[in-house]
Amino acid sequence: MNTEIKAVHFTLRDESKEYLEKKINRIKAAENMIVDLLFTFTKEKSFSAEVKVNFRWGVSAHLKETDFELNPAIDKLMDKLDAKIAKEKDKIKEKR
Repeated sequence: MNTEIKAVHFTLRDESKEYLEKKINRIKAAENMIVDLLFTFTKEKSFSAEVKVNFRWGVSAHLKETDFELNPAIDKLMDKLDAKIAKEKDKIKEKR
C-alpha cells in the first residue's frame, strides 16, 4: 500500500503526521485491498482533508472532510474511509 501525504497552504507538523500514521494503522487489515492512499490537506479558513483511495480491483474513491482543526478533520476522514473500505469489501464478497 503506497501512502502519499501533501499539505497545501501550510506545513504539516511531525505531530500531525504521526497522528495520521496512527490512524492509518487502524486500516492495516485492509492493506491487501488498497493500492494507493493519497492524502491532501488544505488550509484556508478551515482545514480540508481529502483522500483518494485506489483499490486493487480498479475502483477508486475520493473522500473529503472539513473542520476548523486538523486532527478532528483527520478523524472524520478516517471514519469515512473505514466505512468505504467495509462497503467495498462487502461488494467483493457478494460478487463471489
